[in-house]
Amino acid sequence: MFKIIGILVVIGSVIGGYVLAKGELLAIWQPLELLIICGASLGAFFIANPFSTFTDVLKQIPTVLFGSKFNNAFFMDLLGLLYELLNKSRRDGMMAIEADLEDPAGSAIFSRYPVILRDHHLTEFIADYLRLMSSGNMAPHELESLFDMEIETRVEELEHPFHAVTKVADGLPGFGIVAAVLGIVITMKDLGGPAEELGAHVAAALVGTFLGILFAYGFVGPMSQAMEHNVQEELNAYECVKACLVASLGGMPPALSVEFGRKALYAHSRPSFVELEQHIRSR
Repeated sequence: MFKIIGILVVIGSVIGGYVLAKGELLAIWQPLELLIICGASLGAFFIANPFSTFTDVLKQIPTVLFGSKFNNAFFMDLLGLLYELLNKSRRDGMMAIEADLEDPAGSAIFSRYPVILRDHHLTEFIADYLRLMSSGNMAPHELESLFDMEIETRVEELEHPFHAVTKVADGLPGFGIVAAVLGIVITMKDLGGPAEELGAHVAAALVGTFLGILFAYGFVGPMSQAMEHNVQEELNAYECVKACLVASLGGMPPALSVEFGRKALYAHSRPSFVELEQHIRSR
């Protein structure tokens, strides 16, 4: 919702200032300039990226507009899930959670945390490393190295969409200039016409430059930055899991292992010690 407010502020400030300066709204309504700029930008995006990147960007738009799921409540559920899994494995042995890891959707423990279960990447990440821990043949530093390698790969996957959107933002002013140049070409063709028509053609050409710059710095550029912030929030969840499981493999009891994970979280989304304790007891 906060992002939608930002979009409205940008539109209100630009259009409001223009109208207060006695500008005519119809003068900046140039649908053909929009077609040139938006169409060329979309085409360039398709040329530069695989189709999967396009679908990833579309999936992230709702998250950008309405907020990330990686908040205080999500991380309390994540830590609660890890505590239950580690507590059961410590009490009954690692083999006791084998059924939970093989079929998380059918697991009584995972089913108590549907928000985590819906994140297939994170669920698989947790299950894979608990399976490795159950083998009993890995030292904590070896597991940590494997964690780092997989998280680094995940970083590259998650960062690709917002890098692609950033490239589009960088190119939008250039496409605005393309639209403006084409407008000037039309103007030159009608040089012998009435002054009013020439003025309208020049205005339309300048609107192309205006739209390219506005879209780049007012909408698409900030959107790519918001996507980057969301990526960092998601990666923080993986770092939390890593801290918990490495601590557990090092011999820490479940309550302390979960505390290691809690400390790995960003301050604005980190549940307090008391909040987490009450959340775990409520389950």
